[in-house]
Amino acid sequence: MPDLLPFDLTGQHALITGSSDGLGKAAAELLARAGAHVWINGRDESRCFKVAGEIEDNAGIATALPFDVSDEVAVAAAFEKLAKAGGLSILVNNVGMRDRRTLQEFSREDLQRLFDVDLVSPFRLAQRAATQMTAKGYGRIVNVSSIAGLIAQPGDAAYTSAKAGINGMTKALAAELGAQGVCVNAIAPGFFKTAPNAEAAENPDIAEKLRNATALGRWGEPEELAPAILFLASPAASYMTGQVLAVDGGYTSHY
Repeated sequence: MPDLLPFDLTGQHALITGSSDGLGKAAAELLARAGAHVWINGRDESRCFKVAGEIEDNAGIATALPFDVSDEVAVAAAFEKLAKAGGLSILVNNVGMRDRRTLQEFSREDLQRLFDVDLVSPFRLAQRAATQMTAKGYGRIVNVSSIAGLIAQPGDAAYTSAKAGINGMTKALAAELGAQGVCVNAIAPGFFKTAPNAEAAENPDIAEKLRNATALGRWGEPEELAPAILFLASPAASYMTGQVLAVDGGYTSHY
């Protein structure tokens, strides 16, 4: 790769899964501002095109790339498009599903679906991305994990297991791909105001819990996670790999 300013992503292609809303959308918008050609992903085609259009309207470069990350045929077709466009330099594995249930409430089918989306799909996407990145001798993979992968609480065994798997995968891929110029790191978000958390964000009891349990005493905004993703996706993190970076307002330090 050419010498770049620490956060300059000019000329790089970045796929952010689940970027048609929430944390992924905020990350795509910021990576586009840093110069990347961002590929907007989600299952809702209209939303992907809407977000890509908004980024283009703000002088960024964006392409809608709707597909289900658990659909192998659709994933293969998407990576063919990326290869023809010049190859992927940045993958942000952001898609995930949340299912809060106790240990005994999970059927095998429930568990398989959660792991397919939260662990197997990111692994498969990283495999395909690594092929394109190692051909360039440069790449950044950022896996969006969770503080649930760092600490455990009752009633969340399946999700915690999947996110702990993401953290282990991050370290394993970093060890395997580092010599080929690919850095692999993970972000572990805490409590962020996103659509799935909309109801919880209005709950005064949860707000009080966060005031007591985090150093910053509040929810995070999606725009506050994006800079950490930009850092790990950029030349600024050139000597950082295999790490899990908690962005949680100090929650894990208070745990």
